[in-house]
Amino acid sequence: MEQGQDVLIVYDDLTRHAQAYRELSLLLRRPPGREAYPGDIFYLHSRLLERSTRLREEYGGGSLTALLIAETEAQNVSAYIPTNVISITDGQIILSPELFRKGALPAVDVGRSVSRVGGKAQLPCYRAVAGELRLSYAQFEELEVFARFGTRLDDETRTMLDRGRRVREVFKQSQYEPLPVADQVAVLLAASERLLNAIPLEEVARVERAVRRAILGELPSVCERMASEARLWADDHEELLRVIRVTIATNAGAVDGTNA
Repeated sequence: MEQGQDVLIVYDDLTRHAQAYRELSLLLRRPPGREAYPGDIFYLHSRLLERSTRLREEYGGGSLTALLIAETEAQNVSAYIPTNVISITDGQIILSPELFRKGALPAVDVGRSVSRVGGKAQLPCYRAVAGELRLSYAQFEELEVFARFGTRLDDETRTMLDRGRRVREVFKQSQYEPLPVADQVAVLLAASERLLNAIPLEEVARVERAVRRAILGELPSVCERMASEARLWADDHEELLRVIRVTIATNAGAVDGTNA
């Protein structure tokens, strides 16, 4: 960093680090605090993590980005160490073992993952299409829990559950297959506009791939503008929706055999 380089450091993991520090402190007969951790554990982690910065040119001009891992017990993010880490950092990505068991990879818990930087770090085209998708997906996860009890569901609730399951399919990503910006925007737009609701769940991945191919083939200029961090204009939005609707209609026909 001091030599002008951009550096990434991954701390794996601060929960184990804190546990080792607690054991050493107890052996040294230092006064214990909450959960037997020494009172300076918060200061220890904050001093470590606040080294992350971007230096001014007169001090080298480099930067240090920190990604840290904190293990939780039974997904308890309100435990002492996770709470301390959350209060220091600019956001957190929470991984869910339940999503992992369902095959949703990466297993990111969208409802509980938070960014304090928010839209300032997002491309304008992401903000234009994501809209209420995050909120509606969090509502779906809550509804899905209640639906397991076998209670009778009204039509609106069933529609929300069907939509949420398709959004979950869209969120899945194959290993070693990063998606370009335009591909992500097109798929998120299809999900947010409820254009995938009529697609059978097992066919969502195939239709998603068809949408990505169609966008790249028919709207290369729009794809280039999105990748260059330009905003998504109203005309671009309408063109994307047009291509997505045509592609989904064609593939929906192929699914039910009418356009095989």
